[in-house]
Amino acid sequence: MGYNGQSPGPTIEVVEGDRVRIFVTNKLPEATSVHWHGQRLPNGMDGVAGLTQPAIPPGKTYVYEFTARRAGTFMYHPHADEMVQMAMGMMGFWVTHPKDPGLMRVDRDFVFLMSAYDIDPGAATPKVSTMLDFNLWTWNSRTFPGIDPLVVRQNDRVRIRIGNLTMTNHPIHLHGHEFAVTGTDGGWVPPAARWPEVTTDVAVGQMRAIEFDATEEGDWALHCHKAHHTMNAMGHGVPTMIGVDQSRVAGKIARLIPDYMVMGDKGGSMGDMEMPLPDNTLPMMTGRGPYGAIEMGGMFSTVKVRRDLARNDYRDPGWYRAPAGSVAREWQGGDAPAPRRAPEAPAAADMSAMDSARPGAHHEQH
Repeated sequence: MGYNGQSPGPTIEVVEGDRVRIFVTNKLPEATSVHWHGQRLPNGMDGVAGLTQPAIPPGKTYVYEFTARRAGTFMYHPHADEMVQMAMGMMGFWVTHPKDPGLMRVDRDFVFLMSAYDIDPGAATPKVSTMLDFNLWTWNSRTFPGIDPLVVRQNDRVRIRIGNLTMTNHPIHLHGHEFAVTGTDGGWVPPAARWPEVTTDVAVGQMRAIEFDATEEGDWALHCHKAHHTMNAMGHGVPTMIGVDQSRVAGKIARLIPDYMVMGDKGGSMGDMEMPLPDNTLPMMTGRGPYGAIEMGGMFSTVKVRRDLARNDYRDPGWYRAPAGSVAREWQGGDAPAPRRAPEAPAAADMSAMDSARPGAHHEQH
């Protein structure tokens, strides 16, 4: 499913005040509608099947027409059989740019829509009745390392618009910079109401626009801070095997399955290990960086800040080359220095003396 053969559907971009007409042809085997999430519009254009309009039958074309009254970031999705149609990828983004091009101006503007799927390894069709136990967490229906980096010039003003049409919240965390939430589904946030953050939680059905000045060169991680949302095709019923000696049973299994590998006895790290996977199945943790395995998946990407990019150059510049001496390294100086300790607190008797010496302290006469 999807819109125009893709999921998410095309990002619709208009200017505040534009009169917009959208033709929706239903090629599904069931009825549908389109809800323009967050928009100010006539009630009959809101897209709730049965409430504000008849559902669009299979094979029929309906027209939505309204004025884009408010600048901001919005979403669109069905309001008919949502559980199935949204689980199959029917969703998209809508950006209404301010009529004043100088208002809320940025140098780079990114959009991604968060969605989640429950797809068994080797399968191709999502389970449409899943409520919480998803195993693929995506940005624009892609998982890391298939998500493009966000490439920016040093000192650019950057906006990232994040919409959430999953079944749970996502704390989105940016490394190396502080940002402010400058926009929500309801509009721009007044400057006096903003505060610096490095993580913002995007709840179900919400949109958040964050902005920051990209002052620090490097490859900075951007990800959901729920650890299982940065993994792919994870099994939720796997027992904890840390510290378990599997050597005896592993030998027996290997006689039946020659490619069998012991996993989980030292932790969940996959490192550089690879194993055969069924078709249409993503590895659980993957991706390689300049120093080895990144061991991520799902909702993870990088913001690549570079000094010498052209104004509209969004091409991947490759991995950041850190200046000499600025990368964490193995200690080669013998035994590590003893940790420095804070001075010990004064003894109880000394504390009493200090208390009696405070200005205004009461002294009894004997």
